[in-house]
This record gives sequence, structure tokens and C-alpha cells, in this order.
Amino acid sequence: MRLGKDLTNKPIISMTDGRFLGNVKDLYLDEELNWINGIYLGSEGLLKRSHNLIDRENVVVFGIDAMLVKKADIITTEKDHPTAETWLRFEKLRGREVDTPGGTKVGTIGDIIVGSEGNITGFVLAKVFVEGPIAQQGQIPREGLIDTGSLDGVMTIDLPKVEALYQGVVLPSEKTEP
Repeated sequence: MRLGKDLTNKPIISMTDGRFLGNVKDLYLDEELNWINGIYLGSEGLLKRSHNLIDRENVVVFGIDAMLVKKADIITTEKDHPTAETWLRFEKLRGREVDTPGGTKVGTIGDIIVGSEGNITGFVLAKVFVEGPIAQQGQIPREGLIDTGSLDGVMTIDLPKVEALYQGVVLPSEKTEP
């Protein structure tokens, strides 16, 4: 388990020739906040800004000291990548409000928790407005997410489910028959 902020500013190295390709400036996340879809390398140009990226399928290792990618010629731009327009930059997720379906403010997103394969397993809260297990943990597991907030800018979580996950309780809707 790693935090998204721990992946930024890491050097990107090509595995074929050991070439330095740049530093990770930000991460691209899928619209449903399940996966890291790519690496943002920054932008170029004064009049026509092009945003450079490396697609997730070209990343071999999200390493502790560096990101390893398949080869040196894999850098592309948002314009040249067909689905990049739907991706969310990690930096734009920070500060997003989190609430319940009833409108209770839970907190604001501060970071993401990333699994070894680049999957998003949870969210770290920068601010917490509730008491209980969420306040004690300071984070929300991905399983508790109802709405990512891609339309209205506010994430919605299932508060009873999140609290049950932290307490190890199986909710009646999750019980399976033998």
C-alpha cells in the first residue's frame, strides 16, 4: 500500500536502455477511481500546450525509487491518446468534498491509496468532519464509495458500510447463503 503523493516526483526510467524520460508530475486516474491510467509528465509549448503522458499499459513497475517503463519512445500527448480526455488528474481530486447520500459532510480528499498493481484501494482524508471509525482511521476504503463526484464534484460514500468495514461487521445485504 502506497500513497499517490509518494509516486509523484519519481524519475521515469526506460527498461530497454536505462534512459531517463522525466519525472512524474501527476497521475491520471480513471473516471470511476479504480485505477491509475497513466503518468502525467508535464506540458510543453507556449501557444499550443500539449500535455505529455505515459499510458498505464507501458508502466512495468511503480517502484519505490523510480517508475520503470517498457521503452523510451512511449511518451504521447493527451490529444493523441483517445481516452485521456475522460481521465482525472490526481491533483484535481485533492480537496474534493466527501458526503453521504443524506448530505452529511464527511471530509475532503487529501490523497489516494494505491495497490501494487496501480489499483486505487482507498482515499486518505485531508479534513474529517465526522466522529467514529472514519475519524480514527482518517481514510475511506474504495468499497465504501457510491459516487465518485465526477459530475457534481462531491464524492458520496456509504457511511454505514465504511464503518462496518472498519469494525469487521458483515452487513445483512452482504451475507451470503451457504
